[in-house]
Amino acid sequence: MILEAVMLHVKKGLEAEYEEAFRQASGIIRTMKGYCSHELQRCLEVEGKYLLLVTWETLEDHTDGFRRSPEYLQWKELLHRFYEPFPTVEHFEKVELN
Repeated sequence: MILEAVMLHVKKGLEAEYEEAFRQASGIIRTMKGYCSHELQRCLEVEGKYLLLVTWETLEDHTDGFRRSPEYLQWKELLHRFYEPFPTVEHFEKVELN
């Protein structure tokens, strides 16, 4: 399993509109091969700051599957206009501590 983590900064005053657009976009990502789950967290200290966490089966499910799909173009159309600056996407894997 791979965790996609993205710190998002939404343009001031567009937070409510962004959250509604994200609700719509959630329906898109849920249909993708290798998708496991996702959540959007709102920062309590900084207005307009969010954390997106998406769990994928493999890195390729995100980078090759979702990012190169027609569905990603819909996701992009719904969400990318809200971000300033444009976010950096990072991927993580669990460290076994046993």
